[in-house]
Amino acid sequence: MVRIRVLVVDDHRIFAESLAAALAAEPDVDVSAAGSGPAAMRCLERAAAEGRRFDVLLVDADLGDRAPGVRPAVPLPVQEAGEDGTVDGISLVGGVRSAQPTVRVVVLAEKDDPRRAALALQAGACGWVAKDCSLSRLLTVIRGVLRDETHLPPALLTGVLKELTAARRHRTESERLVEALTPREREVLRCMVAGLGRKAVAERLFLSPHTVRTHMQNVLGKLGVHSTLAAVALARRAGVGPVDLTGDVVERGGQLA
Repeated sequence: MVRIRVLVVDDHRIFAESLAAALAAEPDVDVSAAGSGPAAMRCLERAAAEGRRFDVLLVDADLGDRAPGVRPAVPLPVQEAGEDGTVDGISLVGGVRSAQPTVRVVVLAEKDDPRRAALALQAGACGWVAKDCSLSRLLTVIRGVLRDETHLPPALLTGVLKELTAARRHRTESERLVEALTPREREVLRCMVAGLGRKAVAERLFLSPHTVRTHMQNVLGKLGVHSTLAAVALARRAGVGPVDLTGDVVERGGQLA
């Protein structure tokens, strides 16, 4: 019998233990539980190192984030995650899919939310399931995602499609704006995405701070935004990544700095 390895990630201990116990009663399911994003990443890394990778992750949508709203879904390596479990569920999806793309991730939610479900799918989730669904329904989803199926509640489908369509429209508009930049302005924008300030950009591109200031103003103007943060957000929507800061070596006066 092929066994399915499942990791439940939820900071509500009673819920996590109850769900794990219910799943463990299935003859073909091995289950473990983690109470935070960092703990989940450590479990995944340890299991991979021991040659017994998890197949499916069940992640609480509200993991470590009880405040309204949701932070952007971005890959989050375990070494960057806090020990207090403040990694939200959607961000964890992105981190898992980046670190271990073969793991299928299903988000467990207390309520239907088309926007958050769309964010979860964009981050790499394979399903969105209500926490109060039946065990048989959850097992159907678990086995389904292992067959590369995507599972959403029927009531959410229309809303999620609208959100994904809107996100694509925003991305297309952002791409159009970025394409209007000159090659040098795009290079400056990538430096901004990497979090470099004016002085650091000037040193990296061998430009004067005044010239960099002019380029940054031009970038903001062409993108139609009024701050660096807004420019970075638009750049990320357009798929613009940061410059590679690893291994940078700047030569000055015949010496390496």
